[in-house]
Amino acid sequence: MLIEVRPDGSMKMLYDDSLKSLMDEGKTEVARASDVEPDGKGGWTADLTRVGGPVLGPFPLREDALTAEKEWLWNNSFGDKENGRSKQL
Repeated sequence: MLIEVRPDGSMKMLYDDSLKSLMDEGKTEVARASDVEPDGKGGWTADLTRVGGPVLGPFPLREDALTAEKEWLWNNSFGDKENGRSKQL
């Protein structure tokens, strides 16, 4: 799980069903960051152009594309990891 707590108290996270109860506690907004789709040749891609990123892949397994998607979002879409303002759980 990726969660970023911002200085104003708001949070940014990669959606995970296990966070559903947390999301029920206040105003939430869910937005798609990417599209993980089959490439028509037996592989999978993660298209991150919605958030200014690349198209990753192809990968042999959908799970591999999902993992690459999460890693890219962690490294490029979350705040100041060096000062502890983002946390991977």
